[in-house]
Amino acid sequence: MRPFKIPESVLVVVHTVELEVLLIERADRVGFWQSVTGSKDRLDEPLAAVAAREVAEETGILVGTPDVPASALVDWRHTIDYEIYPIWRHRYELGVVRNTEHWFGLTLQGECEITLAPGEHTAHVWLPYRDAAARCFSRSNAEAILQLPDRLRATA
Repeated sequence: MRPFKIPESVLVVVHTVELEVLLIERADRVGFWQSVTGSKDRLDEPLAAVAAREVAEETGILVGTPDVPASALVDWRHTIDYEIYPIWRHRYELGVVRNTEHWFGLTLQGECEITLAPGEHTAHVWLPYRDAAARCFSRSNAEAILQLPDRLRATA
């Protein structure tokens, strides 16, 4: 494990075919609801591997199994650059204030059992996509969720 986080991450919107979205509540910030997120562990780690790893670590959902085939994880080929919240900058090397985030979607056939990462998240909820977007603390996370209907139509 690196001593500091790499400022390149993924956001994975986990959702059902009926557009129910999984949100998880951060353990370090009560009321901060979000999709699955996480940074690269090494500079050359492929983004899809980061996404699958973070989904497994934060929810217990294993991508690449009969229930959740690898094809269910889709790289949306959308990247944003944002300022890292000051409360989390201590996790990065001194002077790092921006992060590049890559968006993914994970389509499930229905809601499933979730196993949260101890110490990272305290609760989870499945919500209709508009309600999920409204609950997110991050505007960009909300924006990603609101794009779900268009993204699913584009891949249909």
